[in-house]
Amino acid sequence: MPLARSTLALLCLFSPALWAQEPALQLHQRLTVLDSHLDTPMQLARPGWDIAQRHRYGDDLSQVDLPRMREGGLDGGFWAVFTPQGPLTAEGRTLASEHGLAVITRIRDMIAAHPQEFALALAAEDVPAIVARGQRVVFISLENAEPLAADPTRLATYQRLGLRMLGLVHSANNSFADSATALAHWHGLSPAGRELVQEANRLGIVLDVSHASDAVFDQVLALSTAPIIASHSSSRAVTAHPRNLDDGRLRALAAKGGVVQVNAFASDLLDNPPAPARNKALAPLYREFRLAASMAPAEVADLAARIRAVEAQYPERRATLDDFMAHLLHILDVVGPDHVGIGADWDGGGGVQGLEDVTQLPRITERLLAAGYGEADLAKIWGANLLRVVAEAAARAAHANNAE
Repeated sequence: MPLARSTLALLCLFSPALWAQEPALQLHQRLTVLDSHLDTPMQLARPGWDIAQRHRYGDDLSQVDLPRMREGGLDGGFWAVFTPQGPLTAEGRTLASEHGLAVITRIRDMIAAHPQEFALALAAEDVPAIVARGQRVVFISLENAEPLAADPTRLATYQRLGLRMLGLVHSANNSFADSATALAHWHGLSPAGRELVQEANRLGIVLDVSHASDAVFDQVLALSTAPIIASHSSSRAVTAHPRNLDDGRLRALAAKGGVVQVNAFASDLLDNPPAPARNKALAPLYREFRLAASMAPAEVADLAARIRAVEAQYPERRATLDDFMAHLLHILDVVGPDHVGIGADWDGGGGVQGLEDVTQLPRITERLLAAGYGEADLAKIWGANLLRVVAEAAARAAHANNAE
């Protein structure tokens, strides 16, 4: 039950910190808050896991569900069809093709099962009405284009099913592009990758360069007729991780109308010394986590406990909200609030100390207000910039198709 106004006033009198935070929380709840990279569809395959029920990260390693979205003021965003990169073989391409279609079906099934709570967004213009109805916004993105490798023309199928953002590559090179975290094979885009960029433009699908190599970034930026996005990336000037963007590329992205959505993935946010023993112990547990779709809730809880035990055995400095804000504020300094957003990588490895799940999103608003950014800036950062790029990709496609 909400606190009575008089009770709240009394608490604020004796707790100046609560009084200072309350206006930020009110503002945060009033804004349209969108995240550009939610890996939550991976949770939807778990037996007994219900998006409508409240969960705890400590129990099942999840960070997003409907009750926590409401508490944290998260109105929705892009729900990712993530496909782990497999072998570049006929079998690998077949498995990727089947996996991608299964995940996008799972997203649409979630919407169908909860029509009062979730709504599919096909255009930026859909969002205000969805939010006004109290529903959560479900845009769909593809993280790793490998599901298209067997038949790139299937991009049109995904577009009809709701796809509005295309991430070309993940942590290993694929049939279309080089990854930021692999040795160059194509030295940027493959010939099929160049064709895929053009087809995405034709269909009005936003191109996403997170996880892409520098050469891919440069080539996509040059080829695309619409602004592009980095849906979950951070600053290389702050932390020299190859997935992060240097200041020159941030400025180039902004100059063509694009947006960088800052992530909360710990290894992108700070430099820890190499920890081979820790990594060796965690690797099989993370591989096991990929099998969560066949695991009962008790099995997932046991896996979470084993992961925490390894982390305690091999401790390292944890990334914090301060580290996340260092990246966010630096990028804002470089390109300004018209070209920045948030893509924390929830349920995909994102989350830091002080920003462990989506209930804590208002802390970002509080920090931005303290840094001198106003309501208009926050409205852009939390969603308007993202929606602008979605709208412009669609408008460019419509204009080009009408001109043919």
